Amino acid sequence: MTVLVAGASGATGRHVVEQLLVRGEEVRVIVRSVVLLPEFFIGHPNISIILTNVLEMSDLEMANAVKGCDTVISCLGHTPSFKGMFGFPRRLVTDATRRLCDAIRFNQPSAKVKFILMNSSGVSNPDLGEKISFKQKVVMLVLRKLLPAHADNENAAAFLRETIGQHDAMIEWSAVRPDGLVNEDAVSHYKIFSSPTKSAIFEAGKVSRINVGHFMAELASDIDLWNRWKGQMPVIYGAVSY
Repeated sequence: MTVLVAGASGATGRHVVEQLLVRGEEVRVIVRSVVLLPEFFIGHPNISIILTNVLEMSDLEMANAVKGCDTVISCLGHTPSFKGMFGFPRRLVTDATRRLCDAIRFNQPSAKVKFILMNSSGVSNPDLGEKISFKQKVVMLVLRKLLPAHADNENAAAFLRETIGQHDAMIEWSAVRPDGLVNEDAVSHYKIFSSPTKSAIFEAGKVSRINVGHFMAELASDIDLWNRWKGQMPVIYGAVSY
């Protein structure tokens, strides 16, 4: 299996790549520089590196990047800094999701390609009628207006739900919603839910980036797990958070 990972140099993306390599998968990564990649990625026989900014790729370059891939994973996100949260590009996640999906369709794959998006537990799934408190609704309204990164995550998930939908001829998708991300050294116990069991604003839990990477790699490689969560927005919690 061949997997393309955008955002592979990020704090979670590198765990996704590592977990895919553990499973023996062929991995293509899109990164702006090799400097931020773990040292053992460089020269690894199962990795090919595409050095570019994902939003600066031409349509043809994007199509070539995804060509022959069984799965495309986006771990792109906004860095937790003033520039990352309020600077440009403000639609990084949404625009990359749209362009990657357009590239998949351009290639007319013979079998459906999996698209896995790293999203956020603060983004609701309207398809399930997820209910949040009035207080959280007010806070989310403010975040939507004042925090471009949150609106970007919402729009990216909405693109998959509404534009790709449940019956696309070429793409199947899943949007993974982690709770508060922390760093740990090893995969540990975690649990997956269809909808949040805690308030992402007032009762947020924690989940390690390596566990998120493990789950996303499992989605790519385990057909039964994929069939369970395709077309959905699974929420991942660490062992002490649910």
